[in-house]
Parts: sequence; structure tokens; C-alpha cells
Amino acid sequence: MDNNTTLLLDLDGLAVAKVERLTDGTRRVHLTTADEAARACPSCGVFALRAKGFVQTRPRDLPHGERGLELVWRKRRWYCTEPACPRKSFTEHVSQVPAGARITGRLRNAAGRRVRDAGSTVVQAARDLGLSWPTVMHAFHSAGQEVSAAALEPVEVLGIDETRRGRMQWRQNPQTSRWEPAADRWHTGFVDAFGIQGLLGQVEGRAPSDVLAWLATTPLPWRRQIRYVAIDMSVGYRAAIRTGLPHAQVVVDHFHVVQLANKMLNIVRRRTTATLRGRRGRASDPEWKARRRLLRNREDLTDAQFSTMWNAPIDAGTIGMTLLTAWIAKERLRDLLACARTGADRHLIGHLRFKFLTWCADSEIPEVRQLAVTVDRWWPEIAAFIATGHSNSKSEGINRVIKLVARAAHGFRNPTNQRLRTRCVTTRRARGHLYPA
Repeated sequence: MDNNTTLLLDLDGLAVAKVERLTDGTRRVHLTTADEAARACPSCGVFALRAKGFVQTRPRDLPHGERGLELVWRKRRWYCTEPACPRKSFTEHVSQVPAGARITGRLRNAAGRRVRDAGSTVVQAARDLGLSWPTVMHAFHSAGQEVSAAALEPVEVLGIDETRRGRMQWRQNPQTSRWEPAADRWHTGFVDAFGIQGLLGQVEGRAPSDVLAWLATTPLPWRRQIRYVAIDMSVGYRAAIRTGLPHAQVVVDHFHVVQLANKMLNIVRRRTTATLRGRRGRASDPEWKARRRLLRNREDLTDAQFSTMWNAPIDAGTIGMTLLTAWIAKERLRDLLACARTGADRHLIGHLRFKFLTWCADSEIPEVRQLAVTVDRWWPEIAAFIATGHSNSKSEGINRVIKLVARAAHGFRNPTNQRLRTRCVTTRRARGHLYPA
């Protein structure tokens, strides 16, 4: 057949002899060997001179058009004439279709790239390409090693955060009849919090030893280039950073500080309602009606919404005044955190910090005072956030992608496969496979 047909098929080492259309519309392509190196013995490398016969193989290839192609390769079986070679005979083989292969090399590579670069699940890639799940998974493992084995680029701001791997499992204690946690699996992720590298690595567990174990796998010059480490308010992560990266400055993400203040506000509301009313909150209670607006930012409330939120607790008496005191403490903490990325001088920061601490100390509310104690204990890390503006937002965004990948896969039984999948998906932008790059 014309060489243009062979060029259109583009399988190195094979030539198209003829193409026929079957009754069901499938196109059958008959192939012949076009590479002289195909008759070299795979064991000793000696070129064979005497043919033994012909065999036919039907390797599957990438789909072409709306209907697939059925490849039929008629190849020779050769005698190996080297006396010292243990192989007596062999069939022709090319780079795209090795001996014994049932699919072409480019089909296998395309299956691995679909999972690695396109974010497809293994099942979906197998359905689209007509392959089995083990075949696609094996191809993805080969393709994913290129990502996991790649050297890490320099990182200035490292983000560390944990994400739960599956649901917590419980079991009943036969002696006490109480339910106890049997498995609470977590992954700790390391993220380029200032660049575009995405997820740098994951390790199973969230203990300080787990963080130190991952840091020990990285080169020492790479660790020395890290200047800041963004975390949530985790004592374990802070201890690990002080040990493994003593030169780096720990930065606390402001989102978790505000989240802690909102949790304090909810605890105060529940406690005061239970103490003064002797029951749980009801929809008719003023503090229950204002619970959502108490958690919102002051600047996000209209004048009418703020008046409703402010006046209703005042009319409620002691419960309302306690809630408003806690709400003011939260807003003063937010005013302190709002100095980040504004170039505020240390006198203004010190003044806002003094206002927050004195308000909490004079409130005589245990939860508010505990919030002030926590902020004071973490003040060096909070001050680092105000000075630099670095946050752990990229870690939170990558955690969301990790959960979406696990949901699309209907969960992972193998944590190693999960870490490889998430590493490939979360680094697509850095590798140029996600638009916009």
C-alpha cells in the first residue's frame, strides 16, 4: 500500500499492507514488518537468517476516528543461529509492539498520561481506551514515577497541613461496652505555599516524627532555602519544625485563628443558654436567631443587619450582653490580624494587641480569656503572619483537591496509590497540563 497510509498510522517499524472494512464498520489494518532490526534475537542480539514460519498477532492501538481499528500484524518467526544462545526461535518485535505485547506502547503511555496529567480515574481511562483496570494502573505507576522521582525546586515558604484519609472507624470495647476509635487515618501534606509547585509530598500520619521523616528524605541544601513554614495552630507541627527546620520562621495561618474565635463564640452561646435558661437553644431565643450573624464579619453586615444583631441580644439581658462581649473580642482579634499586608508599624500592632488582651481580661468570660491565652502563646507565629502576610491557603485548596480525587475514585484501599494519585493531580499546573498554567 502507499507509504502515506503507513505514515498516517505512524507505528514505527511497521508498514501497512492493506486496509479493509468489515461488515460492522470496523477497519481492519494488515501490517508487515518494516524494520530490519526486528529479526535480531532478543537474547543474544544476533540477526537471524533462516525463517521458521509466520504468525499473526492483533495488538490493540489508540482509537482512530469514531470507529476503532483492528490491527493484524503478520510477522515471521526466526531461528536463532547462534549456538551459545539458549533461545532457539523468536518472533519479530518492534519498539511499539514488543514480543508478547497485546497493546501498543503508545496506547499504554496514553493510558498512564490520562490518569497522571488529565486527572482521569483509572476506571474511566480503562473504559475510554478499552483496557482493563490492572493494565491502566500499571501504566499509571510507570508514568507517575516520573513525577515522584523529579527533583524538588527551591521553596521559600513551605505549607504543612493534614487531611483525613477516609472516615474514622469505631469498635465497641467488650469490657466497658463503650465505642472507641479503631482507626483514624491522616495524611500530612507539604505544599509550596508561595510558588506553583503544588503538592511536594505526603506522608502517612500527622505526628512530629512523621513530619521529620519526610524532611529527612529531602536534600539538606533544599531545606536550608526554606525561610517560612505556614501551619495551622498545631503544637506537633510547630515542634517538628523547630527540630527539623530550626532556621525557618513559623507562620500561623490567620484563617485558623479566626476560626478559633468563632468556635469560642459558639461555645459561649451554648453555655450561657444552658446555664441561664436550663435547656438547649430554641428558634425563638434571640441569641439563637443571631447566631449566624454573630459569626459574620462586621464589614460584611449592612446597617440594618448590624442593628438587628446588636439590639436583639441587648434586649435579651445577661445572655445577650455576654454574647456581645465575646463578639467584640472576636472583632478586635480580626482588627489585629487585618494589619497584615498593610505595612502597619509595630506601634499600631502593639496598640491593637493591647486592646484585644485587655478586653478579654476584663470580660470575666472563661472562654474569652482562654482565647486570649491561646493567642498570647502563639503570638510570635501570629506576629510573623502580620509581618509577612504568608498563609496556608494553598494547602487548604490542595486538601480540597485531594478529597475530590478520593471521592471520584470511591475511596482508596492502598495509601501509596492515593499519595501518587494526589501528587500527580495537584502538580498538573506546575507541569504545564492544566489551563491556565
